[in-house]
Amino acid sequence: AGAAGERCGSMAEPPRARRLAALLNRSLRVRMSDGRTLVGAFLCTDRDANIILGSAQEFLKAADAFPGSEPRVLGLAMVPGHHIVSIEVERDAAAALCS
Repeated sequence: AGAAGERCGSMAEPPRARRLAALLNRSLRVRMSDGRTLVGAFLCTDRDANIILGSAQEFLKAADAFPGSEPRVLGLAMVPGHHIVSIEVERDAAAALCS
């Protein structure tokens, strides 16, 4: 029984799961269908493509924003998958300094 359990535990993760795991805690920029953009740390997702961002900030689209306006701090935010237009991985500050 122990050998079978070891084999099951050592099975390789599917490529999609590895890609998602590599994004955990990375900063993502999520553009939404209403023009808003959320930036925050990727914490999790589900089968409906909803995502949870930690330490999220909301940026309004340029037409709705006041000149020099600050982003709105949301903290923990759930973004419904059907409102997501695009997702980009933010460059790390350390990587930006090195390049």
